[in-house]
Amino acid sequence: MTDPDHPASSSQIKTAGLQRFLRAAQRMVGISGEVNVLVASSAQMRRLNRNFRGKDKPTDVLSFPPAHNGKVKLAGDIAISKEIARRNAKSLGHSLETELKVLLLHGLLHLAGHDHESDQGEMAALEQKLRAKMKLPTGLIERSRLSVVSVRNNIPSPSSVPSVSAVVNPAGRGRPALRKLSC
Repeated sequence: MTDPDHPASSSQIKTAGLQRFLRAAQRMVGISGEVNVLVASSAQMRRLNRNFRGKDKPTDVLSFPPAHNGKVKLAGDIAISKEIARRNAKSLGHSLETELKVLLLHGLLHLAGHDHESDQGEMAALEQKLRAKMKLPTGLIERSRLSVVSVRNNIPSPSSVPSVSAVVNPAGRGRPALRKLSC
């Protein structure tokens, strides 16, 4: 995965480890097929979030279930904000690669049909179990719960950007044109 707008810059992301992680996480989540991953700017994520969810703000990760065309077995698309991932990684004390893995796992769970906004904690429990198996730090759902508790108790949140990830089910709108990345 590279930043498509700056292919020769220091903003490159090492892909081999993330590709292996993505394949392993797909098996653990139980989804097969191709997953396209876009590592985007916060401005791009804001546009996607506005166009597909009606929310005019950037978000850390969005998942787009596949449009069944019968040609290619597509599991779906995941878009991740590199800027938010970098900021969260820094504030939580781990690497950008680790944060991208946390976001990929969360996005894959959405592609598998899980929805933490309506499932009574089932996705949170599964994400926690899978993170432990994959030796990943606190996940998005836990962070958002910690942020709510922190705000209620007037304690600074561990992250300056709340996690507001979601699965996108575009009602009557086409899928975004995500550039295919080798993932």
